[in-house]
Amino acid sequence: METVYDWITVAIFGGMVVLFLHRSTQDEPKDSLIQYLPPAVGCALANYVGNHGQGPLSAAIVVAVLVYILLVLKPFDLKLW
Repeated sequence: METVYDWITVAIFGGMVVLFLHRSTQDEPKDSLIQYLPPAVGCALANYVGNHGQGPLSAAIVVAVLVYILLVLKPFDLKLW
């Protein structure tokens, strides 16, 4: 945990873990584990790219991961459309 990329991606990943654990304890879980793979890989990729001097690309990947989480995993009961 040395760079800002480490902290940001670990925080996002930790949030996804909490979301998954919370939803998996429901009577009828509606999420599948495979839905969490793209943002997890995105976090790893953003961290790797950021640690190798590609800050803007890392930021774009983090934004894409957050958009995926909001639109696919829907952690909040927001009615976006």
